[in-house]
Amino acid sequence: MYDNVQVIIPSLNPDEKLFKTAQGMIEKGFTDVILVDDGSDEKHSGEFDRIKESFPDKVTVLVHEVNKGKGRAMKTAFEYVLRERPDSLGVVTVDGDGQHTPVDAAKCIDAMVEKKAFIIGCRDFSLPQVPFRSRLGNVITRNVFRYVCGIKVSDTQTGLRAVPASLLEYMTHVDGDRYEYETNQLLKIGSDSIPYSEVPIETVYIDDNQTSHFHPLRDSARIYGVILKFAASSVLSCIIDLVAFRVILFFIPAIISEASRGTIAGTVARIISAACNFIVNKKAVFGHSGNTGKSALRYTILALCQLGASLGLVALLTTVLRVNSDWLKTLLKAVVDTCLFFVSFKIQRNWVFKNK
Repeated sequence: MYDNVQVIIPSLNPDEKLFKTAQGMIEKGFTDVILVDDGSDEKHSGEFDRIKESFPDKVTVLVHEVNKGKGRAMKTAFEYVLRERPDSLGVVTVDGDGQHTPVDAAKCIDAMVEKKAFIIGCRDFSLPQVPFRSRLGNVITRNVFRYVCGIKVSDTQTGLRAVPASLLEYMTHVDGDRYEYETNQLLKIGSDSIPYSEVPIETVYIDDNQTSHFHPLRDSARIYGVILKFAASSVLSCIIDLVAFRVILFFIPAIISEASRGTIAGTVARIISAACNFIVNKKAVFGHSGNTGKSALRYTILALCQLGASLGLVALLTTVLRVNSDWLKTLLKAVVDTCLFFVSFKIQRNWVFKNK
């Protein structure tokens, strides 16, 4: 028996698979199943009533009159648990189309209780039954998370996750109301150093995942829009840096040596772009609420190191490649700074603007 834990199943226009999912969870020993009807039409809303009538003491149905999105449905359930289940140990979120088995839900809950951490149920995407769009989407997103956001997760698309009661309030404040919410969960626990762990689960795809309400173009745009927000500030800073570098070069007299002109222009351009980048990153990107002076000092140290690396590499390559054109020099600087961008971004996230 899994007392004091809740199984949360958000669903939109379900079929008979939702009944089987809820029934399986109850037969496994879960005694508190919370269904969220996320604005289902009349043709499908009766499925929730059927489940409630079959298991009146073990099922709760929460209703959105209109579709608000999977993320909002999960938040509604979290808020309900916080309000109505004060003794809860935590919850496990499950998709209602049969992709998540009761055994795997129990494994995630067991791991959550043991490790007191956010648990992610991870599938094996190398198996032949995995649809191509799911395999490709996960490979891309997994690598973006790892190399850009510093979060190592093997299954970024899974909806099977166990959340300790201590994190439920925290999860209600994570941005997003639709599929981007689950991506935001991962980004948030990574940026805030929330303990998390992965649990291998069965890889189940039904009818090639046709029942999924995930729309590749629309929802991928939302998901990658979230990730790109983290990089946008640095890209903007890079543009400011390059434009300032080119403009300053124009006004430096030609009688000054090429190396000196590059050093002067690069230094001034970096100071301008760094100031803009610090302000935007602190407020809009990382949401840093810590000591401004401390983060500014760390940022300055990083900026100086990055400046030295940029100037040194540009000067070295300019000499080795015998570059005399300002436009070619600017292009060379763009290549160097693009490489340094990835290093700088990770350091900013993990050290300069790291939230406690």
